Amino acid sequence: MKIQSLKLAYFSPTGTTAAVVEAIAEGLGYEVVEDVDITMPEERQEPLQASADELLVVAVPVYGGRVPFLLEPWLRTLELDGTPVVCAVVFGNRAFEDALIELSDIVAEQGGVVLGGAAFIGEHSFSSEEYPVAVSRPDEDDLRGAKDFGRKLRKTLDALTSIEGAPKPAIPGDHPYKERKPRGPVDFINVSDSCVMCGICAEQCPVGAIDAADFKRTDPDKCIMCCACIKVCPEYARTTKPGSPVEGFAKWLNENCADRKEPVYFL
Repeated sequence: MKIQSLKLAYFSPTGTTAAVVEAIAEGLGYEVVEDVDITMPEERQEPLQASADELLVVAVPVYGGRVPFLLEPWLRTLELDGTPVVCAVVFGNRAFEDALIELSDIVAEQGGVVLGGAAFIGEHSFSSEEYPVAVSRPDEDDLRGAKDFGRKLRKTLDALTSIEGAPKPAIPGDHPYKERKPRGPVDFINVSDSCVMCGICAEQCPVGAIDAADFKRTDPDKCIMCCACIKVCPEYARTTKPGSPVEGFAKWLNENCADRKEPVYFL
C-alpha cells in the first residue's frame, strides 16, 4: 500500500508523548512528515484532515484511565477518509485502562481505519524528587521499542494492497468506558520566592491557566494538573503543595506503582 505522507498528531505537555511519537515515526521511515502538536490551545482551533493515502499517528497521555476530556472536542473534528491510523497512549506506570480503546473508537467514528495501537510508559506528571514515579521514561529501551513498533507497522502497510484488507487489531478496553470521576478545582501548586517571573511556565501551560499579569497565580478552574509548569520551571520555584490531593496521589503511586511496566503493542 502506497503511503504518500505521514502525519503526527499529539498532545504532550511534559514531552513524554512527543518522544514516543518521534520514535515511532523514525521506525516508520517515511520521508514526508507533518508534525501536528496540539499541546497549546491555539493549535487545537483547526481540524486535521487526512486522506486514504496518508498515515496518521495520533497519541495522547492517559488521564484517569481515559483520553483527556480536554482533547475530545478536537478529536471529534478529525476529518478522515479511510485514513490508516495508528493510536498510541502514554501512561504513568499505573494503567492505561480504556484510553486506547476510546481513542481508537473516536478515530474510527471520524472515518479512520485503525491499523495498530500501543501503550507506552512516561514519567508520571505527579512524579517528584520526594515521590518519584517512572522517572526518565520513556527511556532508551522504551524508545527502541517504539522504533521497532514503527518498523513493524511499515512492514504491515507495505504488504497491504488496500486498506480494506487490513486486519483489525485486538485493542483491549471496556464498553462502556471507565466512568470519569468528577472533580472540582484543585489548588495544589506552590510558588516559592525563587520565582523570577520569567513566564516560562505560562508559555508552556496547555490551557492558559497561569495569569499573564502575575505568573505566580494559577487558575484552578482551568488547570488540568498536567504539571508542565512545575517541570519546566528553571528556578524550581513551582512545586506541589504539601498535603494537597496531588501530593497524596503521588505518594500512593510511589508506593503502589513502583514496579516497572513495559509498553504493549497491538497489530
